[in-house]
Amino acid sequence: MSLTQDPKFRVALARTAEDLRAAQALRYDVFVRELGGSGGMVDHEVGLEQDRFDPFFDHLLLHDDAAGQVVGVYRMLREAQAEAAGQFYSEDEYDVSPLRATGRRLLELGRSCVHHEYRGGPAMYHLWNGLAGYVAAHQIDIMFGVASFHGTDVQALAQPLSLLHHRHLAPEALRVRARPPHGVAMDILTEDRIDRRAAMVDVPALIKAYLRLGGVVGEGAYIDQAFNTVDVCLIMDTAAMSDRQKRIYGAKP
Repeated sequence: MSLTQDPKFRVALARTAEDLRAAQALRYDVFVRELGGSGGMVDHEVGLEQDRFDPFFDHLLLHDDAAGQVVGVYRMLREAQAEAAGQFYSEDEYDVSPLRATGRRLLELGRSCVHHEYRGGPAMYHLWNGLAGYVAAHQIDIMFGVASFHGTDVQALAQPLSLLHHRHLAPEALRVRARPPHGVAMDILTEDRIDRRAAMVDVPALIKAYLRLGGVVGEGAYIDQAFNTVDVCLIMDTAAMSDRQKRIYGAKP
């Protein structure tokens, strides 16, 4: 389903203040109205989800030109942009020094969301194709960023978090770690106590998609009270992606 029967998708980087406001308005609808998140710079009066990092990120927008609306967003931060911002966004939650130590080109991803009328269709595929083009243009080696489970009850997420820890933990060389005091262990259950089918049902669709692409997770989850989420840090080494995974993602093998 979409706002129009025949959506006309177009992916482009935000170029104007109006573009950025459209991205922030969609983020407000998803992260604040739908999921109950908040933040120090959220503007409830006009409906914008924003933070101090927005001016430093590149913002990838998915337009439905038939509806005249932005229906998907991604924000992306390269290392030079992170230096200008003073840090990567996720460094408040995770120690990313293992990624920095690789000397490879890093790209932080975040605030990915799609308008509720476009979920389950081709919208995310179009966004990923746009992301693939950006990654190729900037010769990115490693993508990473936090992705979220709704709610802050870690025990309620014991099955999926334990599954991610035991089956999808990043290799030591890329293993970022959740920072105290809000970082918590993910290996709540031993592997033999995990109901894999039930656990995967509780893994959000975006995280499942990254896992299919060969993504791995850092050690520990982070409880984000402001956003009402439990976050995990996903890492994807583009060199390790198989040709099949690259075709799914939209990149050239």
